[in-house]
Amino acid sequence: MLTLHSAPLVLPVGAEPVPDGAVVVDGDRIAAIGPYAQVAAAYESARTRRWPGVLTPGLRQWHGRWLLTRCYHPDPREADELGTEPITGAALDELAPDAARMAGSVRRGLQRMLAHGTTHVGGPFPDVVRQSVVRAGLREVPEPWRSAPPVWFGPDLDPFVEGYDLPGTAHGPLTVGGRADLAVFDVPDEAALTAKGAGTCVATVLGGRLVYRRR
Repeated sequence: MLTLHSAPLVLPVGAEPVPDGAVVVDGDRIAAIGPYAQVAAAYESARTRRWPGVLTPGLRQWHGRWLLTRCYHPDPREADELGTEPITGAALDELAPDAARMAGSVRRGLQRMLAHGTTHVGGPFPDVVRQSVVRAGLREVPEPWRSAPPVWFGPDLDPFVEGYDLPGTAHGPLTVGGRADLAVFDVPDEAALTAKGAGTCVATVLGGRLVYRRR
């Protein structure tokens, strides 16, 4: 099925921004990118999803291995006791979660990455974690030298937190024929996106599938 994703601003990365733009997805591939009026006329049969803000490539979380193996992502049922933020360092050692709790943590961590527009995660991962990454549909990108963030980084799921711009954070440019890994953020432009961060994500599309939508 063809799906047309439109937004007030499409930021393909590596090409000029497209005001009132659209991206057409056919299966797991991008079929077209351009002004909404032009693309909609060419793909009249496509289902249309209208989004606020900016549409970009999916993001890359450089520190995926560390966030999934050296952090514990609390279950919402544990919020009263543990809070909602990832737990790491001495607090993680004190918590000492067993393998079953860590498996649940990995699944929640991946879902929370999707809620930040992340489609690619830096590994390499142990096999048990890789299986969860594969099941979630995210793409593993070997980045062993980035597996541990700077000491000041902290357990933050926002890929922009270290000061990267969009080209430095996106998995790659949106291109016709390329894999349909997209993210949408409720901000007016690229400057606002990097300033406010990926917590403004309203939708994530992974291989053409809508895998996250803010309620």
